[in-house]
Amino acid sequence: MNTHLVLAALAGIATIVLLIVWLKVHPFLSLMAGAGVMAVSAGMPYANMFKSFTTGFGATMADVGLLIVLGSIIGTLLVASGGADVIVDTILHGTSIKWLPWAMALIAFVIGIPLFFEVGVVMIIPVVMYAAVRSKVPVMFVAIPALAGLSVLHGLVPPHPGPLIAISALNANLGITLGLGLLVAVPVLIVSGPLLSKIIVKWVPIAPRTDFLGGQSPEIKKDAKRPHFLAALIVVLLPVILMLARTIVELTKHDKTSVGAAIVFIGTPLIALFITVIVGMFVFGYTLSRSRDEVNQIVSSAFGPIAGILLIVGAGGGFKQTLVDSGIANMIGHALAQSGLPILFAAWLMAVLIRLATGSATVATITAAGIMAPMAAGMSPTHVSLMVLVIGVGSLFFSHVNDAGFWMVKEYFGMTVVQTIKSWSFMETVISVTGLACVMLLSVIV
Repeated sequence: MNTHLVLAALAGIATIVLLIVWLKVHPFLSLMAGAGVMAVSAGMPYANMFKSFTTGFGATMADVGLLIVLGSIIGTLLVASGGADVIVDTILHGTSIKWLPWAMALIAFVIGIPLFFEVGVVMIIPVVMYAAVRSKVPVMFVAIPALAGLSVLHGLVPPHPGPLIAISALNANLGITLGLGLLVAVPVLIVSGPLLSKIIVKWVPIAPRTDFLGGQSPEIKKDAKRPHFLAALIVVLLPVILMLARTIVELTKHDKTSVGAAIVFIGTPLIALFITVIVGMFVFGYTLSRSRDEVNQIVSSAFGPIAGILLIVGAGGGFKQTLVDSGIANMIGHALAQSGLPILFAAWLMAVLIRLATGSATVATITAAGIMAPMAAGMSPTHVSLMVLVIGVGSLFFSHVNDAGFWMVKEYFGMTVVQTIKSWSFMETVISVTGLACVMLLSVIV
């Protein structure tokens, strides 16, 4: 093993951890600084310390950044039109207390497809509180399934940033990854959501906060025009359907026919999301009597909240490219190959360690994917997709005090630090370990 490159890698990662955890520097600047330190330490000329970084930044923004922007527009249209409220109320209507956790998991799973985790949490909190008050149950009974649904999708299913980053870094097939991600997500959600909530509600038997209900009731206002449930559901699932259709056509070797070629084209991630945006503008805008200016205003409001995410994703691409161009990724990959550890487990462990150190699932995904990229080159498309998934669940492991999501959940539910660890942190760990088990099982089957 090249000791010089090992020290360079440690210097780069240590710089990121130091800046994010101790000095509270924004992850974008931390990743940029870490890439610069790593490049110089690896022997790159000072004048070229950011050459690989800028190349990787541009490539990642072109590949992943556009998808994140389109996904954000779809999510914003869904929320602003009341489509999310329609989905929530339709699923909750007539649900008995026994099935309430399953209903909340389903709600989070459906609306979580186009929404970023933070947006989903903000939107679903009033729904959780309302459901708990209405059914007179402890809040964790319905909160854990809802949080699990959002978190599982965040780690496993495109077009969420984490999976998209790993897909780009590892050159994975998006359709295969999407299909396998949904396949893994269902059992992971069942275990970490409705089933786990029965345990956590005994550990953290807190009452719901009623102050979230004032002015934020999830009930549909009678005088507001909202989209129909089926229409809202179709828009949410449309990009998933188009991308999965493309994968099926390619796997069955029908992509050379005229119809197959058309399906492959519209199932391309960028085209699928662009089509969904156009459909969403009509279903969530024009058909609800909203003017062109009103729809444009909703679309414009989708850009501001994702600026920070885009910068972090782009910086992650730059960091990954620096890892590759410096030879560090190849060196670490070769060392892992000789370690005897199963490759998928090694990828999961890499993501777990970086997650624990930095508190950021995105940084953990970016770094682990960059390190594991050389190992993915010789793997089958299916196993490359499984590596994407195993990195995704590894990046969720044990959220604690250095994770912004930890404090977000703590404050929203009015819990102590210990209660948050016993509920949120434990749930995230169960998601990660269960996800690892499911992926390892799939690796034997497929």
